[in-house]
Amino acid sequence: MRGRRPVVLVAAGVLILSGCTSFAESVTVAPPAATEPTPEAVEEGCPAARAEPDPDRPETALDFRLADDGRSVTGTETVVFTPDIDVRELVFRLVPNGPDSAPAGNRLVVEDVRGDDVAGGRYEAAGAADPGGLYVVELEEALAAGESTELSLDFSLTLGSGAFDRFGVAGGTSWWASGAPLLAWEPGVGWARDPFVALSGETTASPVADTVVTVSAPEELTVLMTGAQAEPSAPRDGRRIWTSREPVARDVAVAAGPFTTTGTTTPGGTRVTTGVLPGAEVPGDVLSAWTVAAIADLEAFLGPFPYRTLTVALLPDLGGGIEYPSMILEATPSREVLVHEVAHQWFYGMVGNSQFRDPWLDEAFASWAEAVVDPGSGLVTEQALTLPGPVGAAMDEFETSGSYFRLVYDKGGAALLAAQRAVGDAAFDAAIRCYVDATAWSIATPTDVHRALADLPGALAVLEDAQALGEDDAPR
Repeated sequence: MRGRRPVVLVAAGVLILSGCTSFAESVTVAPPAATEPTPEAVEEGCPAARAEPDPDRPETALDFRLADDGRSVTGTETVVFTPDIDVRELVFRLVPNGPDSAPAGNRLVVEDVRGDDVAGGRYEAAGAADPGGLYVVELEEALAAGESTELSLDFSLTLGSGAFDRFGVAGGTSWWASGAPLLAWEPGVGWARDPFVALSGETTASPVADTVVTVSAPEELTVLMTGAQAEPSAPRDGRRIWTSREPVARDVAVAAGPFTTTGTTTPGGTRVTTGVLPGAEVPGDVLSAWTVAAIADLEAFLGPFPYRTLTVALLPDLGGGIEYPSMILEATPSREVLVHEVAHQWFYGMVGNSQFRDPWLDEAFASWAEAVVDPGSGLVTEQALTLPGPVGAAMDEFETSGSYFRLVYDKGGAALLAAQRAVGDAAFDAAIRCYVDATAWSIATPTDVHRALADLPGALAVLEDAQALGEDDAPR
């Protein structure tokens, strides 16, 4: 269906979903407000306010149903898409089929696709396991820039088990993130058909979308997910319906289990919800206090928290943590890991990037922010600057997961710290704040970093020496 976007209508902060009876009738939540920079920042040429989300961003409705045994999910995804360049197809990334996830038993299959403009659909391998890493929806005719189309995909997701991943089942708890076909669109550039890689890292590029999530789960489970959650429905037929909305979600995460939740609000107005499982090593009130402190520490130099809410689900201790917009899946009871994931709410959540082409733009910046908050974390050390290899390499240029982590997280974070020392905290923090505000809700590139640091040649020299920035990244 082309022309105006007909599915998701927002008026006076109330969400109205026409023709989607499985979704909650209303969720009252406004998109993040623009923020005013300091007068000093304006004088230095920063934007007058944090950039607003694109009003023509995609609108997505995700309807998940968790099986009674917690090992699979079925769902429907409805998307209203308005490109800014002409297209003839839509491309979705099937993250569970990647070579770092499929061996554990994860699998995402598109069962059906429909829409007035849909001609058909096909898989493309893109280096992923069967049935493929990309699902391409062919349109009957070209969709011009500024026109809209609406389509729905039915899908099934199998949750694997074993080591910590975006998907899993353990101890009566199920979780899935990037568990639906992910719109692989880079505004102004086109479809991101980057190949999957056999590394423990992300390879996606996705725009922010006005997103509603609905989850049907067994009534004994508590569901935590991306976005501001409404109260769950009353039990019916042994199940409850949970709904949330996030106006600027690049992707979503969900966890369902016997969580005990703790809620609080930061001084800046962010609603924080944490969930812990029975016998958790970290009590809910402690996890909540860690989260509130991390937000405050990061806001001090990055500006206001990007989202109205933040939910943290403490999963079984399988090691690690994974960030999603306004949602963190934490599988290590560690304050340091939590700070890193909270920093990702700025770098990846708000300031997006091609995680295949420029992984350092989220991981190195999150490592740097963690090191600023907690210099003794040990993640970023000066010695990392001596590591051979480029910080700014693409994902397919790293030979192993180890080299990826050492160069992007360690050397990348160390390079940003060294750049900060080279020009002083005040000047560097002001420049990064300008970068954050200018590129909010977009997909940033190294050129944007170069532009933000243009008046700080000492900082640029450090990043160029670390092979994070090169001549091709300089603004033209």
